[in-house]
Amino acid sequence: MQLLAMVTMLIDHLGIVLAPDEEMWRVIGRLAFPLYAYAIVQGYARTSDFSRYLKRLILIGLLSQIPFMLALGGHSINVIGTFIVCLLVLKGLDRFPQPAAPMLLIAAAILLLEVVPFDYGSYALLLVLLFRYASAQWAIGLHVLLNFVFLFYKGWFIQFYSVVSTILIYYLPKMLKALERAKIPRWLWRSFYPAHLAILAIVQALT
Repeated sequence: MQLLAMVTMLIDHLGIVLAPDEEMWRVIGRLAFPLYAYAIVQGYARTSDFSRYLKRLILIGLLSQIPFMLALGGHSINVIGTFIVCLLVLKGLDRFPQPAAPMLLIAAAILLLEVVPFDYGSYALLLVLLFRYASAQWAIGLHVLLNFVFLFYKGWFIQFYSVVSTILIYYLPKMLKALERAKIPRWLWRSFYPAHLAILAIVQALT
């Protein structure tokens, strides 16, 4: 799953830099985001040291911000920053389970993600919450519904292709297990986002 996420994200970003008028790169790239969102949920559930996990994400996000702006022309906070907010929301939901607290926390996070702005905005948080709390029977339908909401809200028609990744996550476990056997070194997994953005920023500057 990590390998698929990395490759499809790279294809997406190569398309932005090298072939901005060719949509197929972006279509393939739509597979990446749900896989990263799912990885955040799994990372949160499995980590034995939340503070260390959070600090590692903050470091990756900081290292990625300038390359993100130079390579992709982004003026928002990069997606790692978005996932940091999502991670803090997950922690808050577990820490404050009172009836009113979760709704207030989620509403505040949605407002923050949309106003600042963060890459992917509130879409990222809602998808993370879907992966955290929805069963397999509901996940695909809810992801489609989420994409309909953002089609009308932001015109994100291309995001419908991302549902393919949710299908892979829940209904093709054997394929994902085969991908998992292709072990990715930790240093490569953690450095890939800022490193590939830095390289693309250099390519963007040269072209």
